[in-house]
Amino acid sequence: MRFGKYHLQIRFEEKALLPPYLGSMLRGAFGAALKTAMCGSLHRDCQDCRISPRCLYAQTFEAVPQGGREGDKRLTPPNPYVMEPPIEPRARFEAGDILGFNLLLFGKANEFLPFFLHAFELMGRRGVGRSMEGPGGATFSLVSMSQNDDLNVYDPETGRLLVEPSNASLSVASPETLSEGELKIWLKTPLRLKYMNQLQDELPFHVLVRAMLRRISSLFDRHGSGEPEMDYRGLVSRAGTVETSDSEFRWHDWERFSNRQKRRMLLGGLVGSATYAGVSGEYLPLLDLAKVLHIGKQTTFGLGLIDYEWKEKVP
Repeated sequence: MRFGKYHLQIRFEEKALLPPYLGSMLRGAFGAALKTAMCGSLHRDCQDCRISPRCLYAQTFEAVPQGGREGDKRLTPPNPYVMEPPIEPRARFEAGDILGFNLLLFGKANEFLPFFLHAFELMGRRGVGRSMEGPGGATFSLVSMSQNDDLNVYDPETGRLLVEPSNASLSVASPETLSEGELKIWLKTPLRLKYMNQLQDELPFHVLVRAMLRRISSLFDRHGSGEPEMDYRGLVSRAGTVETSDSEFRWHDWERFSNRQKRRMLLGGLVGSATYAGVSGEYLPLLDLAKVLHIGKQTTFGLGLIDYEWKEKVP
């Protein structure tokens, strides 16, 4: 599956007050700007629009497979992007301050990067959060977009790409070892995860594995060359025997405003860490992909970002 990670930097033109979790704000403002750029109307219903199958906004934000229904979680495909906000929260910005965040694109969405950059430029003119110098959102300008930490590929003067961005190719690697070890995972952003139709406030290893498999298979099926060939049942079954040796999770609630639904929504997710004993090395390729792809619900906001450390058991 084609994959691009782009680091964007914006410079505020006025004092700004932003919400505690920036992923939701960035995603919402980006969606509104892209819909304005593509359609011209924020009020048009994409599901009733005849050109939605060929509309970049509709296919990026509101894609529904043929024969499916909006809101049908079994049928709605995963979105081809993730907005990764900075890990350290910051609410107040002075004029001239820089905010950096990542845009992850999967599959064909990488081809439309110039359109997404145009949406960010429009988003800057409309403003985000709250301006502390006047009514409305705080305006900003897009000043750079880089890859591989140091290669700037965007010219803010012309709004054009300086070079063609490079894309990686993601795949499920074969495990290098099948020996067992101790696994510790960290939830770097809140994790909203359902199992048996219930939001989870703990994370048994088999639930983590199910979430990783679901995320990987759905993204590769929709935006890659199809579901990877893996022993899905075996991986889940063997994960069920892994014990949690330490768990330091807590529930973190946060609030967002939905522009589509015109109401405030209380969301919550797990934060913290857990340690699992006797984890086979066969799960390491899944963990490597999950670090990139995020897992759980609302991944487009940047939720479900994990990291891990695995220590092989010494015979």
